[in-house]
Amino acid sequence: MTTTETRPPRDDPAASRAAAPRTAQTSRSSAVVRGLPWGAAIPVAALSGLLLDLAFPSLGWWPLAFLSIAGGLWTLGGRSIGGVFAVGLAYGAAFTFTHLMWVVQFLGPIPWIALAGFEALLFALGAIPIALAYRWAATSPHRAVRTLLLPALIAALWTARELVLGSWPYGGFPWGRIGMSQANGPFAEVASWVGVTGLTFLIVWFCASVVGWTTRPAPRKLTGLLPAAVILALLFVPAFPTTAAGSLRIGWVQGDGPAGYFDARGPGDVLAAQRQASETILGEPMDLLVWPEGGVDSDPFRTPGTARTLDELVEQAGAPLLMNAATARDEHTYNTSMLWEGGGAEQLHDKVNPVPFGEYVPDRWFYELIVPDLVGLIQREYTPGTNPPLVAVDGIQVGLAICFDVIYDSVIWDGARGGAQFYAFQTNNADFRGTDENLQQLEFARMRAIETGRAVVNVSTVGTSQVIAPDGTVIAGAPANTPAAAVTSVPLRTGLTPAVLVGPILTLIIPIAAIGGLLTLRLLQRRWNRLSTPHPC
Repeated sequence: MTTTETRPPRDDPAASRAAAPRTAQTSRSSAVVRGLPWGAAIPVAALSGLLLDLAFPSLGWWPLAFLSIAGGLWTLGGRSIGGVFAVGLAYGAAFTFTHLMWVVQFLGPIPWIALAGFEALLFALGAIPIALAYRWAATSPHRAVRTLLLPALIAALWTARELVLGSWPYGGFPWGRIGMSQANGPFAEVASWVGVTGLTFLIVWFCASVVGWTTRPAPRKLTGLLPAAVILALLFVPAFPTTAAGSLRIGWVQGDGPAGYFDARGPGDVLAAQRQASETILGEPMDLLVWPEGGVDSDPFRTPGTARTLDELVEQAGAPLLMNAATARDEHTYNTSMLWEGGGAEQLHDKVNPVPFGEYVPDRWFYELIVPDLVGLIQREYTPGTNPPLVAVDGIQVGLAICFDVIYDSVIWDGARGGAQFYAFQTNNADFRGTDENLQQLEFARMRAIETGRAVVNVSTVGTSQVIAPDGTVIAGAPANTPAAAVTSVPLRTGLTPAVLVGPILTLIIPIAAIGGLLTLRLLQRRWNRLSTPHPC
């Protein structure tokens, strides 16, 4: 009896073609990024989220942001969609619940859990496109796709997620942006060229390149580190030079009054604290006196006694007063900064982005069904402002940002494009005494100085208050929880940095490039799979 050989001979070309694509695809899959086992992925993701929080103040050690991003990306390789969501949630929760711990100080645990939990959920959802990019790029037969284009796509997807978190819902909350953690680092000056968003992109690009190179099986090609080399070269790029335009003598006052929601106080107590702290500098020559957000606790347009007090102060100071109060106009309430020049104020700026659940309650009817007692605490409903974030002092434009508006790019860019020669940031941190919130906000103010090439006078009701040079260094300041006042010579600058010019374009292009790049990669992945699949004889 004769037997038939069922296995193809070793030199059968058809068998070789059938086996080769599967081997090549398997090799390429492992060549993008090696995943971690489940027992390590969740702990590494959570640890990476904690490291990102530590990159911000109060510790503020900027290199931890790089380690955090690298660790987060490392956990995404080789995961299912559900697995990616789980590790993304572990990373996001570890970061947001620690980074936003200061919310508890003001409203208690329920709003903190709601805000941090929702931000973590969005972060986890945003990890899925990043993991898909890794998966689909793994099938590419082209090394350049995996080593050069993929890190750039990962950076675009990460940055796009950051932009979404910063704009949605209810205007977003762009508090934990990667670029904002770098005020003390060597890359901070790059923000003057590409903005905070561009800095986030470059940092993630660097990390994605290094992660891909270090986890790739040998042999490792040096071309994979080309993006990292570009980022390292940026260490030697100086800040964009804006043009010196003299200086202005600015008096600034931290009254340390009872400015918190739950502080025991009577009518006019905050104004009295600010007035008393100002006494120490009224004899000094100054061009402008700056008070913080909420430094006047009554509407000066509707309270004649308050208006008289401000008139007297301006006369004694010999300079106009930039102050802030809640104002009622046209049946709306605004968080308003105004230049009081004696006899009233004609130049006003209303806060552009009132804080949801702090200064107003969106969809109040719905949230009253869930937490009526908490919602009931917020009686005043601020209306978003539409007037420019600028006032003019003797022809010199002063850019403005009220409290959390410092984290919204458009407010800062509008001030610079409107001719601001320095910024006055007015804030009230009284509800967050003893937390990291104030120091985190200071970090953002320093990055804004670098990004725009302009000095910043950052004044708080209870501290800390600072005068920040255009290079981000603090040239004067006062500790928290103490009355303080000083007159500081503040440098003026003209000219727009590239960050201000290209920032809006990057904000638009990066999400489009992220979505377009991911869809293109998917189409290519299907084509590569078809080409690698053997055809039947």
